[in-house]
Amino acid sequence: MRAIVVGLAALVTITASPSAAQGERYETRIGEDGGESPPATLDQMDWLTGQWSGEGINGAPAMESWLPPAGGVMVGTFVQETPDGSIMFTEHMYLMEEAGSLVLRLKHFNADLTGWEEKDGMLSFRLVAIEPCAAYFHALTLRCDDPQAPGAGLVAAVRMKGDTAEPQELVFRFKSLRERAPQNEEGPAPLPSADPSEETGR
Repeated sequence: MRAIVVGLAALVTITASPSAAQGERYETRIGEDGGESPPATLDQMDWLTGQWSGEGINGAPAMESWLPPAGGVMVGTFVQETPDGSIMFTEHMYLMEEAGSLVLRLKHFNADLTGWEEKDGMLSFRLVAIEPCAAYFHALTLRCDDPQAPGAGLVAAVRMKGDTAEPQELVFRFKSLRERAPQNEEGPAPLPSADPSEETGR
């Protein structure tokens, strides 16, 4: 697990060239040094709101949640479990408007709430490209699994710094918890009607 921790914490030190980051083989994209982020607002990220779950690292359960914008910020959380069901680590995320575009900032925490980053430190991911139902940040992607069905599935991917020239990614495919909730086709059971005789004791 130490390798995972080191790799995730090193995301912002990626040195891959922009051309190596693009292409259908990879979910993530890398922005050019000194490149400008495209115009974007939180209104374009409404499809991200909700609770998502799926398989994470080593096939263990993982969950991601995003609240609607409040105070110009969308707050998100990520929880990665271990195969035995305990918490491996969590993330606290802020998606916010900045300089006419979007930026994603996050901090990692161990199961005992000790942080990976320094007290005032965090990882920041500037926006590289935005499309309907997809936001590509530098080394991090959030997109609909199916652009034709927003809210049904979420793909989250992060680029990791590795020892090889070939890019390495962690890709999470989530389903909406709302979609997974059991539905009662017959509707809720009717409430029992009050019997006046029971209330009066007659």
